[in-house]
Amino acid sequence: MLTSLDTAADFSTQAVNLVDCGLVVLDAQQNIVLWNRWMTSRSGRSAARVRGHGLFEVFAELRGSRVEAAVMAALMDNITTRVPQAQDRAPFPLREAGSFDGERIDQAVLVTPFLEDGERFCLVEIRDVSGTVGRERQLLEHAESLRARSYVDGLTGIANRRYFDVALERELRRAQRSGGTLSLLLMDIDSFKAYNDHFGHQGGDACLSTVAQALAAMLKRPADVAARYGGEEFAAILPDTTLEQARMHANAIREHVAALALEHAPKALRSIVTLSIGVASVDGKRVKDAAALIEAADKALYAAKRGGRNRVVADGDAIETV
Repeated sequence: MLTSLDTAADFSTQAVNLVDCGLVVLDAQQNIVLWNRWMTSRSGRSAARVRGHGLFEVFAELRGSRVEAAVMAALMDNITTRVPQAQDRAPFPLREAGSFDGERIDQAVLVTPFLEDGERFCLVEIRDVSGTVGRERQLLEHAESLRARSYVDGLTGIANRRYFDVALERELRRAQRSGGTLSLLLMDIDSFKAYNDHFGHQGGDACLSTVAQALAAMLKRPADVAARYGGEEFAAILPDTTLEQARMHANAIREHVAALALEHAPKALRSIVTLSIGVASVDGKRVKDAAALIEAADKALYAAKRGGRNRVVADGDAIETV
């Protein structure tokens, strides 16, 4: 015999499944705890199949997207975000109900944080706005106000400093829990002031964007983070990476940027644009928190600049010769 609690739960499930939009609830670890029928019919994935899995495991293409930034803002900063359609009208791979090979539906996505029994969750609402001109206009009007709290750098399109800070703390906690490794690269475009003075700020912006995209292309794993740290300085967070592995990856990045053969200013030390890179890793003793990791990487970067630029120096190294 059903109790009143059973009846209430049954009514809640029916109500959620009758709603004419996608409803997904994520826990603090970004795992799916609720997935309604609307999502099943438009994604081809049942609630039983996705429940308990990470949203960005189920939809790996959303990593690094505005949706992930909105989820991070909800779970980390308690911020409600309406994801703008200006750059991506269909972030989720969702199609008309019953059609799994047609075009994606246009979507309006709202991410809202909430607490339940002291635990942080967020609700992701996805509405089909295909052909809804009024809703598109409303989303565009919100885009400018949302930009200030976005995790994306407006110039380069990679993560900004705010996202970097959040991601570094997240990966540091994960490494400490699991006893894993974590490395950080801090990178600086060599002689960038000379570049700006010679080619102008518009040319400088183009150079920053090109280097940023080259950096992002070298970070293949979903958890790796490429970020603009500030000015002409960039950063890369490399989870599950030792100091030696990070040094090798840093050299690959340095060589990749040099291979672009971007013409540098006449007053620059070299004729092409190059990077100096500092590398540091969490060691559980001296370098064990975000501030110490950044300081160690920054000192290594300074040593690379002082040692002649266009080189990689790891925390504790003598100056390397390239």
